[in-house]
Amino acid sequence: MAGVNAMEKKLAEYKCDTNEAISLKLVRFPEEVEDESTTFHPEFTHQLYGDDEVAFGYKGLQIQLYYSAGNLTTLFKVKYSSKVTEKFECVEPDDVEGKIREIIPQGFCGNTDDFISLLEKEANFTPFGTLIHTYSVHNEEAGEDLTYQIHKVELSSPGFREYHERLQTFLMWFIETASFIDVDDDRWDFFLVFEKYNKDGETLFATVGYMTVYNYYVYPDKTRPRVSQMLILPPFQGEGHGAQLLETVHRFYCTSSKVQDITAEDPSDSYVKLRDFVLVKLCQTLASFSTDKLSLGFSEDMATEAQEKLKINKKHARRVYEILRLRATDMSNEEKARAFRLEVKKRLFGPYKKNQRELTKMRKCLRPEELASQVNQMDTQLQHEELERSYQEVLGDYRRIIERLARA
Repeated sequence: MAGVNAMEKKLAEYKCDTNEAISLKLVRFPEEVEDESTTFHPEFTHQLYGDDEVAFGYKGLQIQLYYSAGNLTTLFKVKYSSKVTEKFECVEPDDVEGKIREIIPQGFCGNTDDFISLLEKEANFTPFGTLIHTYSVHNEEAGEDLTYQIHKVELSSPGFREYHERLQTFLMWFIETASFIDVDDDRWDFFLVFEKYNKDGETLFATVGYMTVYNYYVYPDKTRPRVSQMLILPPFQGEGHGAQLLETVHRFYCTSSKVQDITAEDPSDSYVKLRDFVLVKLCQTLASFSTDKLSLGFSEDMATEAQEKLKINKKHARRVYEILRLRATDMSNEEKARAFRLEVKKRLFGPYKKNQRELTKMRKCLRPEELASQVNQMDTQLQHEELERSYQEVLGDYRRIIERLARA
């Protein structure tokens, strides 16, 4: 037994955390290849390396995935200080390189010198598609305003299919349930964000992020654009690019009479908060959302105007109303605060009312012991406590959105 434990201990030395082992870069200049400050790491690697996000069989494992900032030309290298087969002939290491090869397209560099030489071609890279929005963000470190562009791209744009194959690899590292899309379906729309910058008098572009949108058919003659994937690359996160991209895409579809409304596929909590911010920003100037009408409650006029002018569905319009009403409510006034609280809880109580209806049905068809089990699950006191917790979470989220609006 002691021998087995000793063997396990020695083999454990050959386990590596793949989130730490994988190093990512967006390289603009040759000197950045060796600059550790420009390196970032995945948030997730489970889709390639399992739920434990561990690779076995190596010590000092380093997986380098470096991309040129604009065209995303790729450098892929695997290094390690020792391999398990050097000491244990009967043990096989994980195929860490093969896993990466499954998601990155052919044509990558395996040599740093070759990759650096290709950086010179970045001067020839220009954004794909049609420019639909330009904006600037003040960069404290640079001490200046940096310029960004959002482009709508068709798959037929020369070179875009190959570029997209490289770009989508980032999804595996930063979206927990990511999957690649079927780009051959012509109902996909692509929106890309680029930074425009200068080097030695030349204008260059760096990839910032992107969004894919699928246009679903709505009977009889409408479409429902559904956001499928959205990613701002880590070096650019926290600078407001997500809000710029989402608002630009929203405004793009608002111009089409064929669009019913705009939705999202399995949105994350962070996406919902971003969408709330953008939709409130858009709706706050609508007549039906004026301050004097907010205290009267959510109305069909609000739902209709939001849908007709901004392609916002009723569910999302209701959240916008609640945020704007909170902003207009003096929460130090007990009566007004109570009215707001009841208005929000009325919406939040929906699922609990459904449970009560189900309980009524159960009383007619369940045996007493089965009914007791279900009643315990639907305990009224617990429901009230859960409802209050939900309300406090919503209130906190809404206040953060209002604070962000004040800074915008």
